[in-house]
Amino acid sequence: MAPHQATKKKEAASEPAAEGRLTKKKARKKRTGRVELVSVSVASQGKEPLKKEKVVRDTFTMPRSDYGKIATLKQRCLEEGVLVNKSELLRAGLLLLEAASPEHLRDAVSAVEKIKTGRPPKSG
Repeated sequence: MAPHQATKKKEAASEPAAEGRLTKKKARKKRTGRVELVSVSVASQGKEPLKKEKVVRDTFTMPRSDYGKIATLKQRCLEEGVLVNKSELLRAGLLLLEAASPEHLRDAVSAVEKIKTGRPPKSG
């Protein structure tokens, strides 16, 4: 490699990343076997880069009827011109519950059927 090419590469590496661009995306496997995705953003406001909150990957169990409600709500959002994925839909529900009065929160949580946690038995 020519000396001037090495200098250009060093200069390019030292330049700040474009605003809002994700620079790192890692997957870490913990001892539990779960994978945690970590995204770091270098969107700059002033001179300090902002870091995005760490993303946690998790699993949960729910009745098939509740799982079907996710598809129904996604379709309703699409009819309203909003494209949403499952994660965004569930997080929106959390925002609504967080903003609910204590009485509404208690009523909503009480209306949810209690189910046994863990993996469902294999059918076969």
